[in-house]
Amino acid sequence: MAQYEVQYQLAKAFHAYLTARDWDGLRTLLTDDATWVLPGDNTVSGTAEGAEEVVERAKKIASYGLNFELLHILVSPENMALSLHNTARRGEVRLDEYLSTVCRLRDGKIASIETYLSDVPGMNAFFV
Repeated sequence: MAQYEVQYQLAKAFHAYLTARDWDGLRTLLTDDATWVLPGDNTVSGTAEGAEEVVERAKKIASYGLNFELLHILVSPENMALSLHNTARRGEVRLDEYLSTVCRLRDGKIASIETYLSDVPGMNAFFV
């Protein structure tokens, strides 16, 4: 496999499983001890520890009806990131944020995820 292809394929699969709400598929991409850190002070913020909690966090985020628009896949020699534009509407409250989801890999799987947001106050207002 070409250099960076593993990272690229993992990023594509992560986005595909997330948008399809394929939680079993998403779980296959994670190490058992995977973590996901999200900023803010809301129902999806903080650290999810372990693959099952990471999947539950993804389910919870998706349950708010988000559209996960993939802008770019970025790779490094060992890791990858997704640049996304997330939008949703819940009544009069709108979410419109840009983010980078940085994934650190171990043995061909995602071991940790850290998300960087453009609008933390907007995220706090949306995820209540």
